[in-house]
Amino acid sequence: MNSADDLFDTMSIDALHTRYRDGSLTPAQLVEAIAARTSGDDPHHAWIRPLSLAEMMAYVSALEGRDAASLPLYGVPFAIKDNIDLAGIPTTAACPAFAYTPDRSAAVVERLIAAGAIPIGKTNLDQFATGLSGQRSPHGACRNALDPRYASGGSSSGSAVSVALGLAAFSLGTDTAGSGRVPAAFHGLIGLKPTKGVLSTLGVVPACKSLDCVSIFARSVNDAQRVFDAAHGVAQNDPYARAFDASGGPLSPEPSLRGVRFGVPRASQLEFFGDTSYAQAFDAALTRLRSAGAELVEIDFEPFLATARLLYEGPWVAERLAAIREFVETQADALHPVIREIIGGAARWNAADAFAAFDRLAVLRMQTASVWQRIDAIVTPTSATTATVDELEADPIRVNSRFGYYTNFVNLLDLSALAVPAGVCTSGRHAGLPFGITFVGRAQQDAGLLDLARAWLGEGRDEARNEARDEALESTEPHVGASYERR
Repeated sequence: MNSADDLFDTMSIDALHTRYRDGSLTPAQLVEAIAARTSGDDPHHAWIRPLSLAEMMAYVSALEGRDAASLPLYGVPFAIKDNIDLAGIPTTAACPAFAYTPDRSAAVVERLIAAGAIPIGKTNLDQFATGLSGQRSPHGACRNALDPRYASGGSSSGSAVSVALGLAAFSLGTDTAGSGRVPAAFHGLIGLKPTKGVLSTLGVVPACKSLDCVSIFARSVNDAQRVFDAAHGVAQNDPYARAFDASGGPLSPEPSLRGVRFGVPRASQLEFFGDTSYAQAFDAALTRLRSAGAELVEIDFEPFLATARLLYEGPWVAERLAAIREFVETQADALHPVIREIIGGAARWNAADAFAAFDRLAVLRMQTASVWQRIDAIVTPTSATTATVDELEADPIRVNSRFGYYTNFVNLLDLSALAVPAGVCTSGRHAGLPFGITFVGRAQQDAGLLDLARAWLGEGRDEARNEARDEALESTEPHVGASYERR
């Protein structure tokens, strides 16, 4: 047995670093084991382009002679959604006719590699990151790692599956409407949708450029925190860049849920589309929050829902067209039929519609801002329901849209969000499947949400995050004085 084989069920940054320190594992042995698993059959359709052993070994070689303790992600394997650039590997956005090979990795990928992480491949997605199902890909519907009859969630489908299967310790996705959160919920993972701009989107194929975020999938909160710490930073020439500001402080005065005021939608505004499994699981999560001492505050969720409707029922669909307009005009037949229908619908919106929608959004932002005076965070189900692959194939747009009921408003309102596991459905047709909730905070409250998640899941604080880590990241800053241009 390869000395790395027993890690796949417990893949984590701490487990890897413990093995590296005691000499029972090397990064070379790890990537050999990963290559053996990713080079064969892919029944989950998780990968578009796994890296070969030789390609991964190039990153291993770059770590030779480096002090593992000085690199926060030394030897940590990660997967990359295939709308995010990795130098020398084609970026396809799940559309082979669109493919190009970048000379340089995306800014966020460069930061992670500089911190010692090892890329292991490019993952499957809903084409052009348009969808929450994981079905809309010419590479096959991405199958749920826990039950292949079910949707994987999207659009960052393969990124979630790669972590759920234990092949990657973490992965990168993108999130415009919920693509970094829904797949996490369907796999019992952590899904961090950071504040817009704090993880650079340079080198990411845009969906809605003004709303896009790079997201993080991990098995634990502490792993997500370490990746976030290494990944955030302002890249030169990124017009949407934003420095992370942790000065907002914690959402709780102590590392617990006691006294935290969670906004919960009115009962009449909760929607599960007839799914009693999810409704009961959310009730159980609220009971658990109360038992932990949290205060549940009923809020009017309608302004948030109205914002969510703007994303696909308003002119922001035209921003998806703008991102790939030249390609659509010349090669529309290369698009997945469902993607072509969605993006093709953008033509009905004009500039006057767009300005009217911006005005409407300004009103909704004002209305939702008043809610935050009474609460510290919002808690919702991550998805209103789940569905089988067959159900999605039979009704791809309507079923897919149900997954975004609680997610679509977040980026339009400039909020941060963290999807966390909340046990499993205990009854109904989805009994035994994971259920997830999402903590939503204001911009720049990413660290506070991670603390809430640690309290929710009973994870201890990460003592490895210290001044040495900060110094190591400063010494490996890859974008100071450098510009980025996709080629």
